[in-house]
Amino acid sequence: MTMPIYASPEQFMRDRSEYARKGIARGRSVVVTLFEGGVLFVAENHSPALHKVSEIYDRIGFAAAGRYNEFENLRTAGIRLADVRGFSYDRKDVTGRWLANAYAQTIGSIFSEHQKPFEVEICVAEVGPPGTVPTANDNAPGVRDQLYRISYDGSIVEERKFVVMGGVTEPVITALNATFQVGWDLPTALRAAVTALGSTGENAPRTLLPTQLEVAVLDRSAPGRTFRRIQGATLSALLTPPAEPGAAAGPSADPATADPAGTPPVAPDEG
Repeated sequence: MTMPIYASPEQFMRDRSEYARKGIARGRSVVVTLFEGGVLFVAENHSPALHKVSEIYDRIGFAAAGRYNEFENLRTAGIRLADVRGFSYDRKDVTGRWLANAYAQTIGSIFSEHQKPFEVEICVAEVGPPGTVPTANDNAPGVRDQLYRISYDGSIVEERKFVVMGGVTEPVITALNATFQVGWDLPTALRAAVTALGSTGENAPRTLLPTQLEVAVLDRSAPGRTFRRIQGATLSALLTPPAEPGAAAGPSADPATADPAGTPPVAPDEG
């Protein structure tokens, strides 16, 4: 009779952790950061149809990295759970902390009880009401924006500045730590996040194009549902850095120096 191979519970947990970490690292990174107007989601995503960032409820957003079919199941389950709680009790009872705890319990149970753990890491973000002051101070009074990172083993961490998930995270975290500012505006935060995402991958540092990005915000000033996607010309405009001070202002409009032939001005290139 062949005896089964024995492995300690600690070894099983280590093997599952290594398996999940390798699966998450094969994906592309996602950044979730606070800014003056709410919460910003930036993901490197070359697919226009398969989203890594989405809305869960009125003031709650979701971002994930890892195996798509697994975090998509978590996303849809979270939407159903939030809808049922909001309908049964009150919409104000659906909070980011409550949803993050529910996700942590589900993912933790799968990690410890199933043969294969989920190869996912997710972030649940909740934007504060209008008038909330962005802060990274743990002891700051009042309501603040909330970022919760839930790992493959069900562990949950509340972050104060930003969350980085998927891919090789160390260079992205280092770049964001060097540039992060409490209460920075949307264009500055977006450009910093995109630059940080471009610090990893083949031929890094890379310049990521708008077509390679998935960008969304939880807009604090919006009534009701706050989730907004940023795409197309709006995204391109936000990614364009401001003109340097003292840069050439172009041809003079002084009639005394105008072209005597009256050459019409060239329209800006809209392509």
